[in-house]
Amino acid sequence: MKISDFLSPTDVMIDVRSANKLKLLQELSRQAASTLNVPAERISSALLNREELGCTGVGGGVAIPHARLQELKKPFGIFVRLKREMDFGAIDSRPVDLVFLLLLPAAEGDPLNALASVARKLRTPEDLIRLRGAKNQAELYSAIAG
Repeated sequence: MKISDFLSPTDVMIDVRSANKLKLLQELSRQAASTLNVPAERISSALLNREELGCTGVGGGVAIPHARLQELKKPFGIFVRLKREMDFGAIDSRPVDLVFLLLLPAAEGDPLNALASVARKLRTPEDLIRLRGAKNQAELYSAIAG
């Protein structure tokens, strides 16, 4: 599965500002809700429940908050590069500046390929340099989806 299968250019944002992890997840939930016709509270609740199981800050300045939703038939993503790094409780204790929100169908199976493809992309040093160096939204999308 390719990232472009579940991430559209309009769901990539650059220089996002947020006060903290909770507020960021709520903001991204509202954005996802408007596209998916799923209540924002439902999305943020699922994301926060997942965070309670273990932080989705995977290290290297990257977080991949994700959750499964009954309402979804296919994966959906939002990718943001933050204006300022924030504490995400990452496994390496480093602050995060790249956040890929991933919402998956509740059914087991193929959707895990979406999470694996995001994780692969966000752990490659060359890709991280391109993502952090992107000058605009189009370059950021090209770097994450390419």
